[in-house]
This record gives sequence, structure tokens and C-alpha cells, in this order.
Amino acid sequence: MVGIIIAVVLVVVAIAVLAASIRVVRQATAVVVERLGKYSKTLDTGVHFILPLVDRTLPAISMKERVADFKPQPVITKDNVTMQIDTVVYFQVTDAKLFTYGVERPINAIENLTATTLRNIVGELELDETLTSRDTVNAKMRTILDEATDPWGIKINRVELKNILPPHDIQEAMEKQMRAERERREQILRAEGEKKAKVLIAEGEKESIVLQAEADKQRTILAAEAEKAKLVAEAEGTAKAIELVNKAAPNAAYVTLQGYEALKVLANGQSTKIIVPSEIQNVAGLFASLKETLTEVPQTSQGKSKDKSKE
Repeated sequence: MVGIIIAVVLVVVAIAVLAASIRVVRQATAVVVERLGKYSKTLDTGVHFILPLVDRTLPAISMKERVADFKPQPVITKDNVTMQIDTVVYFQVTDAKLFTYGVERPINAIENLTATTLRNIVGELELDETLTSRDTVNAKMRTILDEATDPWGIKINRVELKNILPPHDIQEAMEKQMRAERERREQILRAEGEKKAKVLIAEGEKESIVLQAEADKQRTILAAEAEKAKLVAEAEGTAKAIELVNKAAPNAAYVTLQGYEALKVLANGQSTKIIVPSEIQNVAGLFASLKETLTEVPQTSQGKSKDKSKE
């Protein structure tokens, strides 16, 4: 029985020792092993065997990227404006040994280093530059922090200024300045709009005047061409009529009659003076003689009839 108990105890001890000698490391983690209080090795992902009672494993260290959101820090700018700035740091453990033995409380060390670096960088900038140069400040801080944390086995991937909070009076002054700038831009835009509108109206009026002048010019040209065509047609008609009259060889009576018709046209006009050619005067005298002759003929006929009645 004693032998059986001893065997069972030995088996249990062997199982316990075997279980203690096996260490499983999870993905994206690393385990530091110390042998008799001294650094021995770093266990990566997988199954590992260690010497029980000789080797001691420290808590697993995450190798994933981490985010540290630090509380606002008072920072004084170059123009003596105190404001609150809080930062966000993205970092990752690259060496578990350095992270374990490099610095005490690494997160606290990164926070203090971030605060001092931020004060140094912003202290060289004025307020306006600080508000408009976030990318520059972020890049400088990342470079400085990455170099400073290399001995700690930490890599700084990114640094961001989360909030920049100037004093209340400064914020009011900035808001007033921004409001004044917006009003100035509004007035400039309105003035430019009115200017463009006036220019467009003037150009439209100018084009309208030019087009009206062109239309009047074309109308005048067309009217002149029409008048010219009319005169040419009348002249051609007159020439044709004269040619036909000449071909017909008119006698003196026809020419005299035409002169009389022209005289009637002149008499119907509004002229106060009429110059009558001598030929037309002769025609008038001829008509007067004819009138007297026609008047004497009836009187002669009446005298003869009276003589006959006396007889």
C-alpha cells in the first residue's frame, strides 16, 4: 500500500510539473521568461516548455496597437496665451523585453513626455499659428516621441491634437474677428456682384444700341435700294414711253394736247408762280378764239331767224 501511495504521489507530481512546464502564448501577445530572477527569453505565439521552479513567466504583453487619450494640458504660446490642449497617442509595443525592463509605468512616462514636448513646440508658436498648424505640431511630436520611446520598446505611430481650448475672452475676440471677417467678405461679394450686374447691364445696353444702329443702317440701305429701284423702273418706263411715242411719230396737235395736260397739272399744284412757255400761251389763245367763235355762231343764227319772221 505504501508503494502504491508513493507511486500515485509521484504521478501526480509528475503531472503537475509537466503542466507547469507548458505555457501557451496567445496571438498578438508576448511573454517574458525569467530564470532565477534574470531575463531568459521572450515567448512568442504558440506552445512553449519552461523549467518549473526555475523559470518564471511574467504577465503577457499585448503587441497590438494601443490608444492613449491624455487629459488636457495647460500650454502657453509665444504670445503669452494660456490654453488647454489634450492629445491622443497611438503606440505599439515592438520589443517585450525593453517594454518590461526599459521604464517603470510606460503609459505614465509617455503621458509626461507628450506634455513636455507639446509645451516646447507650442511655446515657439503664436496663437494663430497654433490653431492653423495642427499637422505641423502632430508631425513634430510624433518624431520626437518616437525617438524618445525607442529604448522602451515602444513605437509611436501617430499623435493627434484632440482639442485646443483658448481662454473664454480669447474665444469671444476670435468670434468677433471671425464675424467681422465674414461681414467684410459678404460686403466684398455683394459689391462685386453689383459691379458685375452693372457691367452686364451696360454691355447689354451697348449691344442693344449697336444692334439698333445696325438695324437702322440696314433699313436705310434697303429703303435707298428700294427707292433706287423705283426710280430706275420709272426712268425705264419713261424712256420706253418716249421711245414708243417717237416710233409713232406724233403730229403737232398731239404735242400741243400733252402740253395742255402738263399745264393742268401745274395749275393744280401749290405753287404761287407758274411760268408758262410761249407755246402753251399760243394754245390758250387758240382755245380763247375757239370759244369766241363758238359764242358768235349762236348769235348769228338768232339774228337770221328774226329777219325771217319780219318778212
